[in-house]
Amino acid sequence: MSAASPVIERGTAASRIAAIAVALIIALLAIAPQFLSVGAVDRMTALFIYVILAAMWNALAGFGGLVSVGQQVFFGLGAYFSIRLADAGLNPFVALFVSAIVVGAVSWPISLFMLRLRNGEFAIGMWVIAALTHLLVNLDRLVQGETGTSLISLNVYDASTRRVAIYWLALASMTALLAVLFGLLRGSTGAAIRAIRDNEDAAASVGVRVTGTKRLLFVLAAFGIGIAGALWLATSITFQPKTYFSVQWTAYMIFMVLVGGIGTFEGAILGALLFFLIETWFGGAGVWYLIGLGATALAFSLLLPRGLWGTLEERFGLRLLPVGYSVRIPVNATLTTGETASPAQTTTSREKA
Repeated sequence: MSAASPVIERGTAASRIAAIAVALIIALLAIAPQFLSVGAVDRMTALFIYVILAAMWNALAGFGGLVSVGQQVFFGLGAYFSIRLADAGLNPFVALFVSAIVVGAVSWPISLFMLRLRNGEFAIGMWVIAALTHLLVNLDRLVQGETGTSLISLNVYDASTRRVAIYWLALASMTALLAVLFGLLRGSTGAAIRAIRDNEDAAASVGVRVTGTKRLLFVLAAFGIGIAGALWLATSITFQPKTYFSVQWTAYMIFMVLVGGIGTFEGAILGALLFFLIETWFGGAGVWYLIGLGATALAFSLLLPRGLWGTLEERFGLRLLPVGYSVRIPVNATLTTGETASPAQTTTSREKA
């Protein structure tokens, strides 16, 4: 049997169709408030925030190998700095994005010592940072401890105008962050990120700037989650530290990524959509809702460790938003006898950097 020449590819017909579909969906979402009810606009805004949270945690843990259970620190700080900046006289809508920049800036010195830790030490270390930050925010007299405060300056805007503006800001933020992350992962930095995840020492031995690359990913994830926290504050107005600094937010991120497919770009988006639907349908079930989330996450970890999208990708080779290359042996590879190779004699590798 003659050896078939392997095909190295990234873009496929499916991915090109998916790119067009994504553009159309975003365009439809941009005009959707004209047709949606008040409640639907609020729910869609929540969905955009969930997508941001899932994508940022997946970037950090799924692609970078930095598993954290303390990302709620950046979610809480995004909301806190919005309150502080608005109280200082900044326009509340401007404050939402300036606060995310401040969160990104704050995450840089945190990364100086946190990125020295690995694996479980890093995960628990981030949880400790979140708990300490929660306590420090409680000391702010403006926040009034666990009593909390509100983004009062948003109330000067008409409720319907404010609702649609926050919707568009959330949609724009989600789209921009996904685009930046997608571009980053498709470039040389993305290859370095995945190399570090697979084997940090080996990556360093071939010239990858391990610390700098990890720090870039850490700050980007903090910035994105900071925007999510600020936007959530804008939708709820009220800020209570115990709510925004709760580990429950990181639990939601982990759930979305595990169910959707860790380490796949599409998986985080799918996981956020599934979580959104589950919350919409069963969120009123109280403690049983949380029990159901935990049981679902456990079931996926045991039965579908690569998540829904990871399983589909592995079984059918479906790649809609590929960030790496894949190696494929053509199906029509010819044998020395002139026969055509059967599907069993063809293979498609998993996506590579």
